[in-house]
Amino acid sequence: MRFPARRAVLTGLGLSLLAACAKKPEAGASAWDRIKASGTLRIGLEGTYPPFNFQGKDGQLTGFEVDFAKALAAQLKLKPDFRPAPFAGLLGALESGRVDVVINQITITPERQAKYDFSEPYTVSGIQIIKLKDKPGLEKPEDLAGKKVGVGLGTNYEQWARANVPTADVRTYDDDPTKYQDLKAGRIDVVLNDRLVAADFVKNSPEFVASGQAFAAQGSGVAMKKDPGLKVIIDQGIDALRTSGKLAAISQQWFGQDVTH
Repeated sequence: MRFPARRAVLTGLGLSLLAACAKKPEAGASAWDRIKASGTLRIGLEGTYPPFNFQGKDGQLTGFEVDFAKALAAQLKLKPDFRPAPFAGLLGALESGRVDVVINQITITPERQAKYDFSEPYTVSGIQIIKLKDKPGLEKPEDLAGKKVGVGLGTNYEQWARANVPTADVRTYDDDPTKYQDLKAGRIDVVLNDRLVAADFVKNSPEFVASGQAFAAQGSGVAMKKDPGLKVIIDQGIDALRTSGKLAAISQQWFGQDVTH
């Protein structure tokens, strides 16, 4: 009489184990399989980089990239999980597995492509010189020779300045506000930043000006660990947003123009 009862218990345990296995991907599953099984896309970003990603007056994350990331996650039928961190630590968070992707104006460069996969570009921009409005000159890359140049630590702007203006005194910063404070105080001569960021910044900061023409055209993509399958899925999601007009609409909302190609 005990055997049927024991069989029922074992059967119940077996069903529970099968259910658990159905919910969890196998250890050798691809990145996309793991993400899809979790139902969540973990997204690394600064959260302090307007107009791309920043805290609004309500304390919630907002900006072009926040809206883009939400739309991309929805297109992939996932819930976005934003995980802010300083820029210099974003790719480290990707390597350690704390995030699945980074969406934070990560410029696509050969050096980065050697270590990470990138989606197709979702913005195309360039480097802009920002200076005090009453400071003469400093309009072209060659004008930066011998000058104190403020850049974000680990950014494409730091790499470009060190490679192309070796006589510049390159000063690195973990955040945007501090470097602009130093620029205002005269501790540095210029700041290098994204032309789209600069255009938005100077509108609300009349003491600064975007100087000269943007240079060194650059595309930014969704960064991820090397995984061809995940790259295909992310690219398909971006293509769908582009085809539907959603990507252009988000760009128009934040920039008044389509900066996505």
